[in-house]
Amino acid sequence: MKILFLDQFSEMGGAQRALLDLLPAIEHRGWNIEAAIPGTGPLVDLLRQRNVRVIEIPCGPYQSGRKNTSDHIRFGADVRWQTRIIQACEPFDLLYVNGPRLLAAAALAAPGRAPVLFHAHSHIPAGLQMRLARLSLRRTSATIVACSKSAIPTEDFGKVSIVPNGSPDLGYRIRKFDIWRIGVIGRISPEKGHLEFLEAARILRREFPRGSFVICGAPLFANPNYFQQVQRLAQGLPVEFLGWRDDIDQVMAELDLLAVPSQQEGMGRVLVEAFSAGLPVVAFPVGGIPEIVTDRETGFLTVAPTPEALAQRMRDIMTADPEGLRKIAANARRAWEQWYTLEAYRKKITDLIEQVVSDWQAKRGTAAPRAGT
Repeated sequence: MKILFLDQFSEMGGAQRALLDLLPAIEHRGWNIEAAIPGTGPLVDLLRQRNVRVIEIPCGPYQSGRKNTSDHIRFGADVRWQTRIIQACEPFDLLYVNGPRLLAAAALAAPGRAPVLFHAHSHIPAGLQMRLARLSLRRTSATIVACSKSAIPTEDFGKVSIVPNGSPDLGYRIRKFDIWRIGVIGRISPEKGHLEFLEAARILRREFPRGSFVICGAPLFANPNYFQQVQRLAQGLPVEFLGWRDDIDQVMAELDLLAVPSQQEGMGRVLVEAFSAGLPVVAFPVGGIPEIVTDRETGFLTVAPTPEALAQRMRDIMTADPEGLRKIAANARRAWEQWYTLEAYRKKITDLIEQVVSDWQAKRGTAAPRAGT
């Protein structure tokens, strides 16, 4: 079997990590892989290190959030080139679309040629982007795999599977909960809530002068002005900026609490990474987060997605019985072992890939491709 992966970014975000997580399982099954990726970022380098042939495809950059007229014009030009590039690729058995910006090109290039699997990692904004995604999915008769129910782009679409992201074992650690080092991990962009985190930190600082705060991540895919806002708001607070780190296990080992103040979130891979590491989580109840975090059982949810609500919930946690917090961390670890391991994620996705291709071949009366072909 040959799979052509499409990704809309060459930088490393959660969706790109989910793609890389799949590669060992795909290689184990003997399937061949090619990837069409914009630019020359870290994702391209990591794919080539695994001997994946990478084809450059145009995709943006576009303004983060609401798109302007220039974005729409650039997108139209990109789609034409994307379609030509996909059509020029050698025959493939599956088109795996790892981001919604490439769905339009898939809809123009794939019908009648190969089945399409769309991996939905986050909520698609309402309006033109959502309408275009739905139209493209219907045109391709795509199968959707979503990381959570909130990431499903259309409710009336039949072929949908929910497969949450997986995490490797980051090393379970029992914490004392006495110093209180609280962190946010992930790309620095408005939807991830760094400003809300810092406002909550400023509220807490008056009551817990020994506490400290950490921001781990880089301003990927976002307007750099937002990062400057974050830096300004952090002035005068005990905040450490770690930049982008690949050793997330070590970052989590040095934290007592993980905050996930996202304003929108398909799932949040960092949640299950924290579950694995025994790191308690406090999060806004948005998107797919409540599908993963059960309040006071595997973590903590705020009553509202506001800095005040986050500060109050942090205050509750910091004054709670440490033994109760360790019990919640143990519950989260068991949830990870049952539902969110990397092995479970890989098996579910590769089984789905095999089923999609097999169904496509059966409808056309041709034999399904063998492993390694």
